[in-house]
Amino acid sequence: MIDNLAATAADSLSPAQEELDPLQTHFQEGVAPDEIEQVYHLKRAQPMLQAFTALFHGSQDGVIVRLLVLRELASDTMDSAFSRADINTKFAYLIPESLETVLGRLRSHGLLAWDNPAAVYRITPLARNVLAALDTLLALGKPEEDEAEMGFLLSQVAGAQAVGGVTVDQLKHLLGRLVELHEEFRDAIASGSEFRLRASQAKWHMACDWVEKGSVILRAITSDERADSATHRAAQAIGRAQSQLLNMQGMFSRALNQIERQRVHLGQSGLSTTDIKRWLLAHDDLAGLAEDAIDRPVVPLFATPAEMIDVAETELMMERVVNVAPGALPNGEDAAMTINDNPAMQAELDDWIRRLADFASVDNFPIMAEGAPRSVPIQESLLPASFAVASYRASLLPLLGDPAEANLQGPTAELARLPVRFDSADEMVPLDDPHIAAISRATLSLNLDLPSTPESKTQDE
Repeated sequence: MIDNLAATAADSLSPAQEELDPLQTHFQEGVAPDEIEQVYHLKRAQPMLQAFTALFHGSQDGVIVRLLVLRELASDTMDSAFSRADINTKFAYLIPESLETVLGRLRSHGLLAWDNPAAVYRITPLARNVLAALDTLLALGKPEEDEAEMGFLLSQVAGAQAVGGVTVDQLKHLLGRLVELHEEFRDAIASGSEFRLRASQAKWHMACDWVEKGSVILRAITSDERADSATHRAAQAIGRAQSQLLNMQGMFSRALNQIERQRVHLGQSGLSTTDIKRWLLAHDDLAGLAEDAIDRPVVPLFATPAEMIDVAETELMMERVVNVAPGALPNGEDAAMTINDNPAMQAELDDWIRRLADFASVDNFPIMAEGAPRSVPIQESLLPASFAVASYRASLLPLLGDPAEANLQGPTAELARLPVRFDSADEMVPLDDPHIAAISRATLSLNLDLPSTPESKTQDE
């Protein structure tokens, strides 16, 4: 129907009228403005748009004076009409010329109505609607109170839903703001900046508060049978956007934990680079911190003529090495002989693994009457051996039963998969050994929680 009305209006215009239409000059040739749906809706709201033009056209000072006069008159609920004498008394702090200009502008655009028989001014319903919208925007649009800037949009949706007149455009405005917040928070997480992350996290908490309030409104919209399919789709899209915002808590936590692990501390002072940056940001004039920090300018030291003469004499008296012709090759030299100790260490490790595997047999760990394996002192498995070999074996004992090492490949992983448990205590035991005087008190026992290895199954069979 809208397209038919627009087409009819476009067809009724003559070429001369199209040339006189100022709006046509903004569009491409052959495109009629009335064929665009949004232009049609905006033209229908022309009186409302003219009211905003009357208030906000011109300098910022003029806008403040017009809003001052209109809001003062509208806030007086004791009188519904104002004579010119009353207005002069109410705005005695304004000069008469400015007041006359404001009253004439408001009256010519339908915000003030002049009652000629009674010789009084009256506030029009259009003016009260405009002021109500502005008051809501001014009350809910304070950045210090609503950093997420969702309060006004949500209030419009809630008010329209309360009177049964919510529109798809209102829902799209709210959806667009949710998408913008999601992108802003995602960029803050990707930046890796701690200050930006914490500022975005504070805004995220405020946005979540609005999301909780908006969820009640969305449930009412989706359960309303009178709402059309476009309204339902917009409400569902808002619900998905809200879920994406709520799921960002884990992303913020992981990013902040990563920054916490990478934080650099300045010695034993307890201060970190974050504390220094926060302290620097608290100062407006960073250059002023350098005042009185340096007593005098830095004086560079250069070489004196005596040192320059000494260096020149050394260079002149030095015997120069004759350069070899570019095509000649240097004389060959025998490569230095190196000894690789890895095979010996590998053999020692293989021998130690076989020793522990034999040590884990049932003969060495008999099951006691109460069902628990007997513990064997650690020195019975480490000795006899030299101090170096015993130390090497003892350094490998903590790998026994290590699940992370057991999942790997190699000799140490084979050692970790042995069914032997290593337990130690914080005390020393004296030994009668030629190489080792004392050793930590520790025991080896059979680990019944681990499945038996294929080698142990073969021995059992």
